[in-house]
Amino acid sequence: MLVDNGVHGDSRVQKAARSAAEAGWEVILVGILKGAATEDSWRIGDAEVRLIRMPRRLTHPVAHRRALLRRPLAYKPGPESKRRLNKLKARRDDLNFRLSEIKVNRAAGAPRWAELAGKARLAAPYLVNKAAFKWVKLRAAELRRLQESQQDPNSRIDRAALRFWQRLHGDRAWRRLDPELWDFELAFAPVVDELRPDLIHAHDFRMLGVGARAVMRARAGGRDVKLLWDAHEFVPGIIGRPTNLRWLPAQVAYVREHAPYADAVITVSSTLADLLRTTHDLPEQPAVVLNAPPRALTAEQRTTPVPDIRAMCGIDAATPLLVYCGGINPSRGVDIMVRALTRLPEAHVALVSVHPNGKAPIMYELEELAAELGVADRLHLLPYVPHWQVSAFVAPADLGVIPIHHKPNHEIALITKFFEYAHGGLPMVVSDVRTMAEATRATGHGEVFRAEDLDDYVRAVRTVLADPEKYRAAYDRPGVLEQWTWEAQARVMDEVYTRLLPNHPGPVAPATTGAATPVVPEQRATVPVR
Repeated sequence: MLVDNGVHGDSRVQKAARSAAEAGWEVILVGILKGAATEDSWRIGDAEVRLIRMPRRLTHPVAHRRALLRRPLAYKPGPESKRRLNKLKARRDDLNFRLSEIKVNRAAGAPRWAELAGKARLAAPYLVNKAAFKWVKLRAAELRRLQESQQDPNSRIDRAALRFWQRLHGDRAWRRLDPELWDFELAFAPVVDELRPDLIHAHDFRMLGVGARAVMRARAGGRDVKLLWDAHEFVPGIIGRPTNLRWLPAQVAYVREHAPYADAVITVSSTLADLLRTTHDLPEQPAVVLNAPPRALTAEQRTTPVPDIRAMCGIDAATPLLVYCGGINPSRGVDIMVRALTRLPEAHVALVSVHPNGKAPIMYELEELAAELGVADRLHLLPYVPHWQVSAFVAPADLGVIPIHHKPNHEIALITKFFEYAHGGLPMVVSDVRTMAEATRATGHGEVFRAEDLDDYVRAVRTVLADPEKYRAAYDRPGVLEQWTWEAQARVMDEVYTRLLPNHPGPVAPATTGAATPVVPEQRATVPVR
């Protein structure tokens, strides 16, 4: 398995590695070592995790384009302008030091002519340094203007350059548009080649290219290696980088070039499966492996007690509690939960979103908004819990909220928190993004509101709070939660593995090291364990 992150925060990758190993496959998961961390190898169940360093060998062309025709006086991007400016500052400081020495000597009784002679000697160097300062600042300012224009998404020159490379190279244009993608290849290729795998499970789009190239090298050497692409999202639907109009077209081209090399594709929803098959003209429908939580805990996972969310918020069991889990950014729409508190006077909001490294800047903005609205005492920012504890942690709340905005990838996903809320027995209030709204209406476990509509959000919340047991009862229908378990998804993944390697020695039954603990709906009122 290959993944372009550090594994720790990626529950889908962790679950996939653990379950494949439990099914008897030998699993080595290779990710990226970030920061100053020293840990580079550990185990997830019977799966081995190896983190490798990925030096930034190649930079985006915007970082080093000089563009002489647009800004001929601009310095070449890089440290040169700062180096020159600091050199001039040092020279100025030296001249000031010598001038101060002349003044001190004069005050100590040195003759007047010595002072005048000393100042005369410094006049020319001082004027030259001052003129050089102006010249360097001018060229540095031209560099800033050049970089601003290069990051302007409406730049006609850059748009023309983008179209030129696309027409010249087609899907191979990513090599010019975003050569940083090569960094993944340079880091992962020698590791994969040394491992000599039978199957490469490429998580998400960056690893698709790495896996495709490794497969071709292996086949050229006489080994028949299979490639499974695990598509976590629809790349054309990713929100691009607003200051780099080349980034998203490069990623789209990268995926289009390498998608045909996949021997099988799995993805996170049936809607995305349809899109992938149409977009890439796949010979068969991708298998759907939902981002569902496991229904049972391992013996290892049961050793950590589940925190009490209501105790952390300082509220009793009778106080209405609305919960949101996961990262926060403007398109997640979490601010509507804070604004609605002014119209839900008894309710509290818990955002289970604080990373171990601390609060994200947007969290401080939400706290300021809550203070301005006079509801700061009812907004609680709580730390993340391990992914296997999320359902049990949020179960004592009254409802789970998913207020995401209409974005291309939001429309097609059944996101992880959707299933985590369900396994906690939580009624839901979700925005009307396509796939999630359809699932909520079909199952009847929550209410749907118009995204970004405060009035409709308040209506949905009040409706659920008026009769929460009506929505909880939807989970008791046979088959509802069973289809939303990771165990069911792992079976689909194992079937794909077996189909790709039909002649491979069959997986062995995993040894039982202790009974797993299932989710018990009746435990919701106390401290549920999943």
